[in-house]
Amino acid sequence: MSLRSLGKGLMAGALALAMGGTVMAQTPAKPQYGGTLEIATIFATLSALSWDPNDWNWKLNHDTSQFYEQLIAGDLDKSVRKGGKYAFTIDSHLPPGAQRGELAEKWEMVQNPLSVVFTLRKGVMFPEKPGVMPEREMTAEDVVFSFNRLRASAKAIPTYFDFVDRVEAKDKYTVVYYFKEYNAEWDYRLAWGFYTPVTPKEVIDAGAGNWKNVNGTGPFVLADFVQGNSNTYTKNPIYWDKETIGGQAYKIPFVDKLVYRTIKDEATQHAALRSGKIDILEAIQARSVDEIKKSSPNLQWSKRLSFLGQYVALRTDTKPFDDVRVRRAMNLAINKKEVIAAHYQGHAELHAFPMHPDWTGYFDPLEKLPPAAQEMYAYDPAKAKKLLAEAGYPKGFTVKMQYCACSPDHTELAPLLVAYLEQIGVKIELQPMEYAAFLSAMTTKKHAAAYLMNNSHNNPTTSIRKNFVTGQTWNASMYADPKVDARMDEVFRAPDEEKRMEMLRDLTAEIVGQAPYIWLPTPYTFAAWWPWVKNYGGELSVGSIRPGPIYARIWIDQELKKKMGY
Repeated sequence: MSLRSLGKGLMAGALALAMGGTVMAQTPAKPQYGGTLEIATIFATLSALSWDPNDWNWKLNHDTSQFYEQLIAGDLDKSVRKGGKYAFTIDSHLPPGAQRGELAEKWEMVQNPLSVVFTLRKGVMFPEKPGVMPEREMTAEDVVFSFNRLRASAKAIPTYFDFVDRVEAKDKYTVVYYFKEYNAEWDYRLAWGFYTPVTPKEVIDAGAGNWKNVNGTGPFVLADFVQGNSNTYTKNPIYWDKETIGGQAYKIPFVDKLVYRTIKDEATQHAALRSGKIDILEAIQARSVDEIKKSSPNLQWSKRLSFLGQYVALRTDTKPFDDVRVRRAMNLAINKKEVIAAHYQGHAELHAFPMHPDWTGYFDPLEKLPPAAQEMYAYDPAKAKKLLAEAGYPKGFTVKMQYCACSPDHTELAPLLVAYLEQIGVKIELQPMEYAAFLSAMTTKKHAAAYLMNNSHNNPTTSIRKNFVTGQTWNASMYADPKVDARMDEVFRAPDEEKRMEMLRDLTAEIVGQAPYIWLPTPYTFAAWWPWVKNYGGELSVGSIRPGPIYARIWIDQELKKKMGY
């Protein structure tokens, strides 16, 4: 940190002491327009991976939700910060009570024929994009075009849209999806998921993979992109939505400019936050919190259980991990409670994946799991050695483990796992990889037999489907069980949520016991922001990693920022 930055930090600390907590009391009652919001997001180490929805890339919403909108979004008026019950920190779980219409004004499930009818908002406009398209209204034809293009993509997730027969624009503002059969994820897959943005045909014709061509109905437009450095968005002056504060509706976005900073180094992220170069840092590991609080006592904080489960996927189609005894031994070799205490300083949950503890009714705590599943969280190296001997590996074996060098956490965690496994005779050859190569290895099924990764919880049905159904893109363990596949088909066809909950609890318990992964603790993560950031409480997503509507509602208290020396 520079002397100038240090001086600003000391000035801010002195100001806070002098004001004695009156900073918040002086916050303007009305929002302020203007200024720039600078953020190091939850994916600050990763640059944008794609701008084209047709690529079916998981990170696309995170970078495009500023301009691409969807039919349904999370209702931020029901956030915990506003007295509601939804934290909006899970990446892609929107219960019906947390939903609001975004491009859709309303929607209805129809039984005969089985279909969902969306009524679109009128007057939602695409802004002019020179060389790409004129300003024009978004219509039902745009929704139909976007869906059909996504469905036809060679990169589409297998079976994802199979429950849909066809989609039709009944008139300018009415879209109907006709179903072949009921699917419990219909709203997620059609209206607020990872693969549901509405894109105009003009952008596709111009080349949707080129960031200079993208254009949508959202609160911002993409003004600049520098690979490995930043995404810069500017205000869409004709955006349709508003934010109600104190009973009065205000046009949004409030800020003129939004900037994502790509910062790969963790220490550099922290320095940028302390010096006020970024307003919000969304992902801070527990071990860094006390130091940052000490140096920057004015920061506001939130704590959340990560929506990224973590594990070592063990390829069940490859020796030695085709033997369940070997996979169970790998779990028993890791002292997971010690990992929580030493590596995460107590800020992690032993059992919180593939079901997230926040999913009431779907999640069974560890003590309710059957003994075979509970044992996967125990530390018993003697039994691990016995299981290896029974499986024909009395002297252990050597195996390669890949991990992403983009993860500061995994860079430190991987050697710890190596040390534990060495105690049972398993020698791990570590292979750090850059993210693009790391992801490609898994999606093309060319990854190593052991693969340390983070993976989103998503939502209760998706978590089991994507991780453990045969042939799914994110099934890194190559787990394949026809009985599990059949039971998941039954889950998706069940309209009764209570029935789905019971089935998914049972499936989770069985899969945990089969140990296709080394089940690792799920850490708590922290976000921090400066007091001049208003109308924000650590929310992360209003859909599937869609932060754009959150940022559009933030304003910067310029006077407070100036008083604090920034």
